Amino acid sequence: MPYMDTALGLPTGQHIQVTATIDGKEVTRSYTPTYPNGKLSRHIENLKIRDTIKIRGPKGNFKYEPNMVKTLGMIAGGTGITPMLQIIKASIKDPKDKTKLNLIFANVKPEDILLKKELDALAASLPRFKVYYVLNQPDEGWEGGVGFVTKEMIEEHAATPGDSKILLCGPPPMVQAMQKHCEELGFAKANAVSKMEDDIYKF
Repeated sequence: MPYMDTALGLPTGQHIQVTATIDGKEVTRSYTPTYPNGKLSRHIENLKIRDTIKIRGPKGNFKYEPNMVKTLGMIAGGTGITPMLQIIKASIKDPKDKTKLNLIFANVKPEDILLKKELDALAASLPRFKVYYVLNQPDEGWEGGVGFVTKEMIEEHAATPGDSKILLCGPPPMVQAMQKHCEELGFAKANAVSKMEDDIYKF
């Protein structure tokens, strides 16, 4: 960006595509404003003046609007938390937004849970935001969900069909399994390429 205080202006729920040549190979990643460090992130941090990268976007068919539904159920796996956190923060900033935000966040171990302190603080300060953690390998005394996210967990901790929408982001096998669970719960069948009006939206 040309100035320190310049805002990217990326619509909430959308992303940009960044491509750079690293070690002689083109590396492409999709970015939202918050994203954990990775190969391309480290490359960007080390860019010098007059170095170049390719940027395309905004991309994606989802653009968050306040009160678009009564309940927004979000299911994230690992770094799939990225677009969810962006949407949660945008909703919280708008005092007119009354949307119930229910997040299921799945990981392998407790130490894999990205941004847990921030998510817990948001949940503690905002009654309409709830987060439910699910781990494959929990520590002794773990009080959240255990194993894979089930249809019953979605029904209890995310959303049920009606004035609601389900957002999915995570590893492809997980997203496919969650899509099937949601369809079995009665959400309209998801399209191959997600559209804004879909009951089930896959990032």
